[in-house]
Amino acid sequence: MAEVAENVRAALRDLRIETPSWAYANSGTRFKVFAQAGVPRTPQEKIADAAVVHRLTGVAPAVALHIPWDAVDDYAALSAFAREQGVEVGAINSNVFQDDDYKLGSVTNPDPRIRRKATDHLLHCVDVMDATGSKDLKLWFSDGINYPGQDNLRARQDRLAEALREVYDRLGPDQRMLLEYKLFEPAFYATDVPDWGTSFAHCVELGPKAGVCIDTGHHAPGTNIEFIVAFLVRAGKLAAFDFNSRFYADDDLMAGAADPFQLFRIMFELVQANATRTDAGIAFMLDQCHNLEAKIPAIIRSVLNIQEAQAKALLVDEVALEKAQESGDVLAANAVLMDAFSTDVRPLLRALRDEQGLDPDPVEAYHRSGYQQRIETTRVGGVQAGWGA
Repeated sequence: MAEVAENVRAALRDLRIETPSWAYANSGTRFKVFAQAGVPRTPQEKIADAAVVHRLTGVAPAVALHIPWDAVDDYAALSAFAREQGVEVGAINSNVFQDDDYKLGSVTNPDPRIRRKATDHLLHCVDVMDATGSKDLKLWFSDGINYPGQDNLRARQDRLAEALREVYDRLGPDQRMLLEYKLFEPAFYATDVPDWGTSFAHCVELGPKAGVCIDTGHHAPGTNIEFIVAFLVRAGKLAAFDFNSRFYADDDLMAGAADPFQLFRIMFELVQANATRTDAGIAFMLDQCHNLEAKIPAIIRSVLNIQEAQAKALLVDEVALEKAQESGDVLAANAVLMDAFSTDVRPLLRALRDEQGLDPDPVEAYHRSGYQQRIETTRVGGVQAGWGA
């Protein structure tokens, strides 16, 4: 039992969760963004906030950037600033969806001039990777069509493949392409990368430096996301997982807020495959915005929710589970999972944080730190960063 407990602790200590720069800024729904006091005005202030989350949780050592939202003149200096803060630059996220030219698509647009503009932006993002030391380029395309007949579906896939190939060939030997997908929005008839199968097919065609990025909220209601995880892990093509929650058609709530049992099931598939280890090469990241709730506490809460789901997944009695599965005992197998899910792992995580010299309650530690009051006082007189800026 002592050996099992230590194995659980070791696995929990090894988890790494990247936080997104845009979650610290004014961000929210497509309809209204409610400004909050103290939010960052610059990429450096976003990184400083991310560093606070890492200092309090111990498992968030990287911050993802979004270009051009986080554009600076000197990316090497920005990376050095991040290291000074105790974190590093994580994935570089491209943006080919907020320019008027992209109304009919970016890399799949029927206009070759616009396709060239979009592909050049993606190549620029690889330049940013070179300057910051980032290993991951994350691509999400809003490209698609709203009406039948609006464009040629097969031709759009050809254009997509051509752009992906050019960018893939530009990657360095230690760099990867993470291809995200989303069921719909803003394209309502056909999205060019709508599901994991489309992303998977393009990544297989591209080669070993391309992998699928799953986002919890980017699926039809009722989709079995843990099956997708299991399939892609088995195929060696799960490169990244973006955590968040959604109830209907968007994905900007705290991880684990809508369906903690789903988060547990996903983490169990990852744990079974030893895929939560750092050396497994899967980039775990939050991809969410906070419109109503305080931003840094919400991000901390999300990190803690993922840790709790992982801890419960690690407590599954795999010997008993395998025995029940092999004997065809359906109820016994399900009971093994439910027993682990029903376990209160918060004392275990508090003890682990105490062992690591961290406050057992990171949210309360943040409130006691006075950091929120300081940033609300000092971050005035400028334009706060927002979603899309």
